[in-house]
Amino acid sequence: MTVSFDFSDRVAVVTGASGALGSAVAEAFHEAGATVAACDVVEPSDEDSLLDADDGIRFYEADFTDEDAVSEAMNRIADDHGRIDYLANIAGTWRGGSPVEETDVDTFDFLFGVNLKTMFLASKHAIPHLKDEEGAIVSVSARSSLEGGEGDGIYRASKAGVRLLTETIAEENKGTVRANAVMPSVIDTPQNRKMMEDADFDKWVKPGEIARVVMFLCSEGAAPTSGAAVPVYGEA
Repeated sequence: MTVSFDFSDRVAVVTGASGALGSAVAEAFHEAGATVAACDVVEPSDEDSLLDADDGIRFYEADFTDEDAVSEAMNRIADDHGRIDYLANIAGTWRGGSPVEETDVDTFDFLFGVNLKTMFLASKHAIPHLKDEEGAIVSVSARSSLEGGEGDGIYRASKAGVRLLTETIAEENKGTVRANAVMPSVIDTPQNRKMMEDADFDKWVKPGEIARVVMFLCSEGAAPTSGAAVPVYGEA
């Protein structure tokens, strides 16, 4: 069965849009007819970017760990397009390999900045615009946020924060803005394939598959759903 979405006349903001998952989400919204505001610190022309911003996707360069930059970007997007309907908080990263007592504070600050602060600031400055359209937020938590583990506790904690903040936003905005999270495990990206060359890539979930769940959670089909953390890890 083929699932399709129609987001014509809607505006979707996607953070972390130059990465593997962010670019997939941005392109999926665009293919479904949405106007896409793709946000990242990495420009589409950068060799590390996976985003094609030449097909109608509008790129906004902004550091989403900087509140002034986030506020300016959200206001500019709303001014440029007249509205904001959806926010996909995709910006995030992973670092691990050390137990807590060997983890430096810079790693803590980095992970909480990229994974949680970006989600907090984007949501904070998008919510006033989203309320006008009774819009939706979808953020990226992680399967590993559900329990402790060896070597990547700071990452897990930051992603648990995303999940709990999602529940809070949903509670605070009942009837106006829905907020949900997706929980991937290992995503099939070029970087992950390089890091884990001997893994079974067929068990990993593709970015495009997660993008469709993000769009569903923004769609009318998920109208009764808010405050949820949705597994998207398949067999991984």
